[in-house]
Amino acid sequence: MRLTTLAIVVALRPHGEHGAVIRLMTPDHGLQAAYVRGARGRRLRPVLMPGNQVEALLSARTETQLAQASVELVHSRGPLLQEPLPAAAIDWACALTATALPEGQPYPRLYEALDGLVSAIEAAPSASGWGAALVRYELLLLAELGFGLDLEKCAVSGANDELVAVSPRSGRAVSAAEAEPYAGKLLKLPRFVMEGGSASWPEILEGLQLTGHFLLRDVITDRSAPVGEARVRLVERLRRAAGQA
Repeated sequence: MRLTTLAIVVALRPHGEHGAVIRLMTPDHGLQAAYVRGARGRRLRPVLMPGNQVEALLSARTETQLAQASVELVHSRGPLLQEPLPAAAIDWACALTATALPEGQPYPRLYEALDGLVSAIEAAPSASGWGAALVRYELLLLAELGFGLDLEKCAVSGANDELVAVSPRSGRAVSAAEAEPYAGKLLKLPRFVMEGGSASWPEILEGLQLTGHFLLRDVITDRSAPVGEARVRLVERLRRAAGQA
């Protein structure tokens, strides 16, 4: 196997004295694991940061063997990792990607969405500018893994207008009229999820509550519980940022 590809670094685990096993999200080949010699050295340490875009050459004698990789930096997101809130968001999105996806299966839409999310974090002056993109990425990941929410019509009436809530059990949308008797028991469905565009702080937090419920129920298993804890910390930081806005 020999593969040259653009990729986003999503995880790094030290291996041996100087090397590391990295996980890369690629456009056409999904999540790829590879060993990088000297990964913790002065030259490669700033290259192999979560969120960085790299060009990688992966090679292995067989499809089942862990590939060896050489990488060159294409675009660094290193400066963002000096800022607590952007760093926490990038770490979470990359850790979720590395943990949730099976290796070797292509997810081109997720690659584009992850690159778009990190680019939004890079471009926005504050978290309110990229919070909606984070919610959309989590929704897409749920859908790509087979846990997508059914937001096309009301689960009770079949109507496709005034959808304002989601059943925490079925993941199906509920209209305003049907949701009223169950106030407090349903998850809120923020408008931007349905209509696109920007979102207010309350809507971003509602969106994160919505996606978080299904991520923690269906994707984040006991084995990956620390990843779920990282999300809880990120959301708490976003709540504090919203309170200061």
